[in-house]
Amino acid sequence: MTSTPSLLNRILIGVLGLKLFAIGILLVLLATVPAVGPWWHAWSGAAWSGLNQAFNSTRFPGRAESWLWIVMALATVLLIGLMVAWIAQQGKGRSNLLAAGFDPGEVPGDVRISGGVAEQALKHALAERPDLAGATVATYDVQGSPALKIRLQPRQGVAPHLLAAEVAELVEALNAVVGKSMPVLIHIGAGARTRFSRAERVR
Repeated sequence: MTSTPSLLNRILIGVLGLKLFAIGILLVLLATVPAVGPWWHAWSGAAWSGLNQAFNSTRFPGRAESWLWIVMALATVLLIGLMVAWIAQQGKGRSNLLAAGFDPGEVPGDVRISGGVAEQALKHALAERPDLAGATVATYDVQGSPALKIRLQPRQGVAPHLLAAEVAELVEALNAVVGKSMPVLIHIGAGARTRFSRAERVR
């Protein structure tokens, strides 16, 4: 329901994870395998010499500075801009508006209901259920209309279809109170909290 670039996030996390994994393997090899040390010194020395040669060959005429520093600075600014744009895309789609309408009563005006009303009402109704290990409610803007996303973590042994039906009844009651029907996504999943928790028994 959000416009968060999930695929791009997974790719970036995967690339970063592979780099960290490679660095970790290299550090372990340097600490445990004696033959890796001389190879690393030879490779790093050659790489440093090549870098110095590249800077020396790209100097401005008559000056000691290299124009590669300007390229690196521009690349850094571009990278910072891309990171800011990527961060700005995270979590987009969230909305604080649940319903809005014009009231032509004695005092005409717009009536707006915050998404926090639905979120707090449903969270309070779901918090007392012993068959749930966790529940979150959020309001999103889907094609210009408000919608609710309800994430549920049922405990082991709970029938998902019965849980979805009961939550749908809560949503219908909320629609009756608000006076407007809205699309709802009910996401029922499982996680570590679900697997390692159990419902309380009443004796």
